[in-house]
Amino acid sequence: MEAELLALASVAGTALVNVLASETWERGRDAVVGLWRRAQPGRTADVESDLAEDRELLRTETGQQDGSRQGSDFEGPASDADVDPLREAAVDAWRARFVRLLARHPELAPELRHMIDEELTVSTRPSDHQPSVVFNASPSGNARVYQSARDQHITER
Repeated sequence: MEAELLALASVAGTALVNVLASETWERGRDAVVGLWRRAQPGRTADVESDLAEDRELLRTETGQQDGSRQGSDFEGPASDADVDPLREAAVDAWRARFVRLLARHPELAPELRHMIDEELTVSTRPSDHQPSVVFNASPSGNARVYQSARDQHITER
């Protein structure tokens, strides 16, 4: 297997486990189940079950109940010593699954890359849910383009 596909599987495993431990896990779950449904329909139920089980284990281990942490306002895991082995085991297991999937279906690599970028990202700040501003400009000739999301002071002489 190509090193690029191995790296992609590694990134996918880590990103998936990060999403499973977050509040946006359903979107990640749906994307992964959809990928398996297209590639290996007979394994879809196992993948869905394992995702739910890993989600519950990660939530229990970090003290999350009903969408909130118990006993702490701290954003990180309850204890790195408790969570790291479980998280690492989950990452390794999903990494191995993605490696096997890409070994059988290397044509899925672009779809997996897109899934990592779009579906397996964890929002870390409340402002991530706000729309972002995108500027596009196509200057030609002697044109000048000035773009700013806030204050802009231009002094031309």
